This record gives sequence, structure tokens and C-alpha cells, in this order.
Amino acid sequence: MKNSPNHVEEQLQEIWKKHNFSQELATLDGDEIVILDSGVHNSDEAGPDFKNARIRIGNLTYIGDIELDVDYNDWKVHGHNIDNHYNKVVLHTCLKNKFGQGYVYTKDGRKVPSVPLSDFIPKETFESIEKSAVEQVSNKSCQLKCAQLSPSIETYHKKKFVAKLGIERFEKKCERVYNRLKELAYLQDIKIKEPVTRYEFPPEFYEKVFEPEDLKNREIWEQLIYELIFEALGFSKNKSIMLSLAQASDIRFLKKLGNDEELLIRIESSLFNIAGLVPDAAKLPTDETSDYTKQLVKNWEILSRIYDGITFDETKWHFFKLRPQNFPTIRIAGGSRILISILYGHLIETMIKKITEIRNINVLTNSLRSLFVIHSDGFWQNHYVFDQPSKMEIKYFVGASRADEIVINVLLPFFAVYFDVFGKEELSKKILLTYNNYRQNSENKIVREVADCLEMQGFLKKTVFQQGMIELFRNFCSKGRCLECEIGKKVFN
Repeated sequence: MKNSPNHVEEQLQEIWKKHNFSQELATLDGDEIVILDSGVHNSDEAGPDFKNARIRIGNLTYIGDIELDVDYNDWKVHGHNIDNHYNKVVLHTCLKNKFGQGYVYTKDGRKVPSVPLSDFIPKETFESIEKSAVEQVSNKSCQLKCAQLSPSIETYHKKKFVAKLGIERFEKKCERVYNRLKELAYLQDIKIKEPVTRYEFPPEFYEKVFEPEDLKNREIWEQLIYELIFEALGFSKNKSIMLSLAQASDIRFLKKLGNDEELLIRIESSLFNIAGLVPDAAKLPTDETSDYTKQLVKNWEILSRIYDGITFDETKWHFFKLRPQNFPTIRIAGGSRILISILYGHLIETMIKKITEIRNINVLTNSLRSLFVIHSDGFWQNHYVFDQPSKMEIKYFVGASRADEIVINVLLPFFAVYFDVFGKEELSKKILLTYNNYRQNSENKIVREVADCLEMQGFLKKTVFQQGMIELFRNFCSKGRCLECEIGKKVFN
């Protein structure tokens, strides 16, 4: 079914029906257009705005459909160029045509004249409609080409395809985890420390079949989960630099820092200094430098002697347009506490025990999530950046939503690979079952928009569908691969 027309479309349709033009229509090539019959307004079916119209262009009379768009580019944006419903269009009209393009093309390759109505309607009418169009765009959320047509597809088909994509996305995460695991094992075997030394893996690395014996070293699993968690804490803007930080200040270096009540400040000193985020205390007035900052500087004077890796620059980190809760300073503080659990709190063993022993999937997911909800404490409880106290107390370094993301994007792929490597088939199946049944409260803009377009809002809380919607958008919708998509095939054919 065709969606209800918005105010802009209704105005354009009224102009077409009543022939409210300030001068005779003509193509951009100068051929006169005469409307012999406006056609039947299509208010119910998918497809063009008017059907069975009769128009004369130059000396030829055409019988077919008329499509009215706000902008010339909407022909492609809305997927008309790949939709069989628009194969009978004989004239495309639009409010604006910025680059003066004279034609659009149907799916079957036919060339159709495109006429900008801005040239043929009164100026005040154009300005009024344009204002409505701007407001419409600012309020519009969904940009999928199949948005108007996908409701005609049964929910069962959409649900099946999106779930399939969700599983494929999980498998890709597992493959990435496994590939990194093999790299870590290989680097450890040839004793290369990264990212200091530049290297390329030789052909034998890609040909090598890794056995469980090659992957049993505890340290590579600790390094792997450390990297994955830090990358996840970085969100989209800081994930690359957070990953690089975890690779530079690796597990082997962190284990040299000892294990006592001062370990946290030494880890924070190492991470913040390697990250390049600690201000130069020597250049700050004494009354503007906190005791905490001085501690970080003092500790690093000693710890830097045993660190032989690279350091980063403050300019590599993104703070702009981030909620303060997501500042890298806060995430590194939270990550430091998780690191202690990895190093000395038997975090991996604790999670294996939970996965093995807890039968109820909901209880298991809640239990795993709780391990990564990190309450604030110390200096960062009252600061988002160095030496500038925040107006409000920070309650969490890592909240429930980010903990959800860590479980979904890190823990489940990590343990799927772990159990698969060591032949724990039943536990590997349990991980996939957990993924398929995981329910989360958080959602992002892409997921909401895809769900709205597909009318799948009722599936938003289930992770496998959320992940499937992300996969759908990134690998199909945003790349214009509509005719390779199972939904697109049904909609546009």
C-alpha cells in the first residue's frame, strides 16, 4: 500500500490535477508539454502518483504514468529507478532540479523527461512549498528506498531475512576475533611486539592450520579480550585509537606493574600517559594541578623506564560532539578497572563458569552484563577531563547500555571462538542461543530508522534483529544493493 501523502506531495498533486501553472509546460530541451488528461490519482497502490495520463510532448502523444517528486534526486533516493512499478512513467516532475538534469531512467532503461516545476509555478507558491519541503526533510528519519513499499511484504519474510543477517553479522565478528587470535599467537611465537615494529605476515601464516595447542597460551586470550573491550569502549569516534592503546600498552607490559593496592594508579598513569592525555603539570600553576595529576606524572617518571612502546598525541583523541560520559578519559578510567579484573580478578574464568553453570539464558545475560557495569570512584567521579571539576557527579564509568554492547559485540563472539577452538561444542551452541535470545534496552539511530521503515518496531529489543538491521543498512541499503536484498527483490519486482 502507498503511504499517506505528506503536505508537500499533496500540494504538488493539486497543482498537477488543476493545471495550476503560470506558463505552458516544456521540457528542458524546449519541447512543449500539453496535459490532455491528468490521469487517475493513485492514492492506494504502490507506484507513481497518477496513472493512465495522456500528455503531448512536442508532436507525440504519450499514455502512461506521472511521478511527482520534491527533488530530482528523489527518483533514485526513493528507488524508482529499480522499481517495476515505475516502468510506465512517461513524465517525471519535481519541485527542484538543482543541476538541470533533463531525464530520469526507468528500471527497464527507458529515458523519461524530467521537468522542474519551479520554472512553471508562481514564485510565492514555489516558496511556500519549498518551506514545507525543508521542514519535511528536517523531520524525516527514514531514508530507505523501500520505505513506502516494504509494508506490503509479510512480516514473516522480513523477520526471517533480518534474523539471517543478524546471524551473518555475528559470524563475521567471530571470524574477526579468530583472525586476531591467530595473529597474536603468531606474534608471540616469533617474539614481535606491536605496534612498534612494522611487519607483514608471511605466506606460511595464512597457510598455517592452527591447532588448539598453538592457541592455549593464557596471555594471548587476555590480550585479545583486552583489545576488544577497549575498542568497544571507544565507540565509533575513538575505537581505533583505543584499540591502538591496548596494543601499545599490552598485557605483558601491564604485568610488570606489580599487584598491590597502588596498582590502579599505576595502570591509569601508564594508560593516560601513553595515550598522551596527561597535561604537562610543569606548565600549569600549582593551584590548578590536582594531586591526582601529579601522581600520574610522578608514577610515569618511573614506569616509563620499563616501557619501550610508542606514545600517542592528544590530538588523536576525539572529544568534540561527544556526551561527556563518553569522553575517552572516562572510558579509560573504566577500562583500567576492567583490566585489573582481567589480570588478577580471574575475569575470563569467572565468565566461563557462568556460561557453563547458568542454564537460564536471561539470568546468564544479566549476570554477564553486571560484570561490565562499572561504578565511578576516585578522581574521575567528579571530572570529565583533567583538572576541571564537573558540575555533576559521574555515577558510572561504564553504564548498562555500554555493558550490553560489550556483551554482544565482544563477549559472545569471544567465547564462541574460545569454545570452538577447544572443542566445547555444547557451550559454543549455548553462546549462539544466548545471542539469538539476548534482549537489550539500548538502540541506535540506524536501528530505529530501519525498524520504522520496515514496520518492525516490535523486534527492536532483540539483539539478533538489531544486528540484522545494522547489517541490512550497511551492506545493502547504504550501498544501493536493493535488488540483491531479499526484501528489495520482493518490493521492487
